[in-house]
Amino acid sequence: MTLTLLAQSSYAVILAVISVVLWKTYPTLTAPFTSWLLVIAGPPSPSWFFGNLRQLRESDSEATVFERWVEEYGPVVMHRGFFNAPRLFTIDTRAINHILTHSAEYEKPDQARRMLSSLLGKGVLITEGEQHRQQRRIMNPAFGPSQVRELTEIFVEKANELRDLWAAELSVRGEPGRIDVIKGLSKMTLDVIGLAGFNYDFDSLNPNGKPNELAKAFEEIFVIPEKVPVLFILRHFFPIFDYVKDARSRRVEEAQQVMRRIGSQLIAEKKAAILRESSAKKTTDIGRRSVQGRDLLTLLIKANMATDIPDSQRLSDEDVLAQVPTFLVAGHETTSTATTWCLFALTQAPAVQTKLREELLTVETDTPTMDELMALPYLDAVVRESLRLHPPVAVSMRVANKDDVVPLSTPFTARDGTQHDSVRIAAGDKIIIPIEMMNRSKALWGDDAHEFRPERWALPPNAISTIPGVWGHLLTFLGGPRACIGYRFSIVEMKALVFALVRAFEFALAVPPEDVKKGKGIVQRPALRSDPAGGNQMPLIVRKYQRV
Repeated sequence: MTLTLLAQSSYAVILAVISVVLWKTYPTLTAPFTSWLLVIAGPPSPSWFFGNLRQLRESDSEATVFERWVEEYGPVVMHRGFFNAPRLFTIDTRAINHILTHSAEYEKPDQARRMLSSLLGKGVLITEGEQHRQQRRIMNPAFGPSQVRELTEIFVEKANELRDLWAAELSVRGEPGRIDVIKGLSKMTLDVIGLAGFNYDFDSLNPNGKPNELAKAFEEIFVIPEKVPVLFILRHFFPIFDYVKDARSRRVEEAQQVMRRIGSQLIAEKKAAILRESSAKKTTDIGRRSVQGRDLLTLLIKANMATDIPDSQRLSDEDVLAQVPTFLVAGHETTSTATTWCLFALTQAPAVQTKLREELLTVETDTPTMDELMALPYLDAVVRESLRLHPPVAVSMRVANKDDVVPLSTPFTARDGTQHDSVRIAAGDKIIIPIEMMNRSKALWGDDAHEFRPERWALPPNAISTIPGVWGHLLTFLGGPRACIGYRFSIVEMKALVFALVRAFEFALAVPPEDVKKGKGIVQRPALRSDPAGGNQMPLIVRKYQRV
């Protein structure tokens, strides 16, 4: 009798698991045969499981593959994801604007949000709907122009520290010297986000510094293996596999505990400081503008504790804690990668590098303010052009949470030869936001769109006015309600770095340009074809600039 009950229970559990799997996979498995997107032309799928994804992953550049598809099939393309599920890819600016501005209907993929929230917590990068709007409302003031102006001193100080570190290295080893610039830039931006983000000193630029507990935890969580494990793919589709632990998942959990402990300690210290300052002023009122403190976390906590906002708009302690790893992710690798590609671009355009240096040397101080940095027109053009050609993130993705009709600025021709001025979208359809390709589209930027030419910004083409970017008619920081909240922070930090380094050094590429490629991952860090085992790197020949 007991065995019969056990057998029945086992069958029930197995049946329940099968039912959940079928329920989760049914839309994906039926989409290749029922989706409205099937009328759109696109490349043939070489794999029933990977669709076209392996083509994209194995290419040197996803943007190049997308460009080839657009040339062959037009500006609206259907390609295949896992299990051959159709995906929409388009460079139609009206369609992209519709998707980005209707952020309540087009959210980040559930699997990506679940994976990221398991690593980061539910920070502003991950949340959707009212929770995202609430976080954004509290955080927006901390990223305004006046707050970034206050933080510029940190950007400049750390940029000069990196400059001095490289100068000392050249003095010891002789010059010109070969320097892998991404390593120093990554340390610099980590130090900056530590100090500017939550007044925490990573001290990673210090060659004699001790290993940092938080830095080690951060690295453990965000080092992505070169080959994607099968377990990772299974977790992507079936959350039940989150309970299957391997060695890496256990290390990640330990690192998360470290980040949580240090983050909680930082928040407690800042709350106490805010209350002490309020007490010293003999008032129980904490206004959003009343407490001093430059770092973003202090400003966020101050705004959240303010007595002049309703309780319904306050963030929970968990929401505040989730912003600590979010600041680290959003403010670290993206800016260091963007600046690395900027230096690379300057090595490929020596005349631009010389012209930029001449402008930078007209500034009499090596500790410029934000206003002084922003007043340099050629520096601005170089940064814009670099962020156009080399956005740190090449693509983003959205998933429709309800049926919709996406308008187009230019009709497309369907497989059956009919013309359509819109695309029908079903709930669950995935849409690619082609950041890099939009930034280098010849239809928008002209025939020289693939060239690094900062002079284009003196008279940019009219067509780019339709690109729905939050800054500079670029998609680099996206657009709409979910545009990058820290874009001002990133731009000023990048300008501070370029200012300090190009004034001090001359840069040339240490390898043939065709050896450099954009690595795989969310952030496009550089790698070398000739050294696949060497990981991310950008070796440059660096010499000190001698003023005449």
